[in-house]
Amino acid sequence: MAIFVFADQQHGSFKKAALETLFFASQMAARQQQEVVAVVMGEIDQPQALADLGKYGARRVLHVNAGWLNDFDAQLYARVFKEILTQHEADLCVLPHDFNGRALAPYLAAQWQAGLLTGITSLPDEHGCYQKQVFSGKATAWIRLLPKRQVLTLLPNTFTPTGKEGQAKVEQWQPAQVNAAQRRIRVKEVQTTQGRVPLTEASIIVSGGRGLKGPENWGMIEQLAEVLGAATACSRPVADAGWRPHHEHVGQTGLTVRPNLYIAIGISGAIQHLAGVNGSKYIVVINKDPEAPFFQAADYGIVGDAFEVVPRLIEAIKKYKGIS
Repeated sequence: MAIFVFADQQHGSFKKAALETLFFASQMAARQQQEVVAVVMGEIDQPQALADLGKYGARRVLHVNAGWLNDFDAQLYARVFKEILTQHEADLCVLPHDFNGRALAPYLAAQWQAGLLTGITSLPDEHGCYQKQVFSGKATAWIRLLPKRQVLTLLPNTFTPTGKEGQAKVEQWQPAQVNAAQRRIRVKEVQTTQGRVPLTEASIIVSGGRGLKGPENWGMIEQLAEVLGAATACSRPVADAGWRPHHEHVGQTGLTVRPNLYIAIGISGAIQHLAGVNGSKYIVVINKDPEAPFFQAADYGIVGDAFEVVPRLIEAIKKYKGIS
């Protein structure tokens, strides 16, 4: 038996969340004496990258090398994936809990008639239960899926992949029941932000709230993020006000992030915001209101005016790193 993993890629570059999911699956496979099979869809510019998935635990790679799969289409990908799983008589499939994984998983579970468990944060225990944060991160549940066929999604930044020696065996695979004519979505244009770490993959995030008083003051947030090599985020009121784009909005109604370090500046810490960030390894809060709820969730807190604290913090980090 094998554990199948959706290895999402773009132009031959595999997403960090995909590598984490492969590593997670390899840990499961080692316990159960199974192998990990990575499923890669779409054309790829760097064939060696496929074999290199062996460094993250993949024993085999099934490459569906078709140009009509270059653009992500959840319904189409689910049909192809279901055909692969059915042909190989698989029981378990794991996807990253990122944009594409969250879109694909329910379609796949429905078509494959499998149980679905999203956003897990642990390997299964001795009873086959997986850990999952519930009630906006206020509680932890251990859940066991009963169906034999199972689809799981793994929260990003839950496992840190450790690259090792090894190459995966790459096999070309073509679907017999799915073709380009079944495509329902045509992508006309793709706009990407260059030079920025995606929020869901960032190890460090600098986030701002209404305490910054306006978009004209966001420069110091970006400066702090730059010196730390971090991504920038914001609270929902900031996104709703148009100060920052909605793709930076984290919280219950936005993105869920799990960085190693989350720095919240001028954010009060409403429960809706905490729901999206309380999986962070360390939280630092900068706020002039000592009664701000966010301090209760913080590992470190600075009570002070952001317009005084942040510039001094930037200068201190530059001095520490020897940046002029």
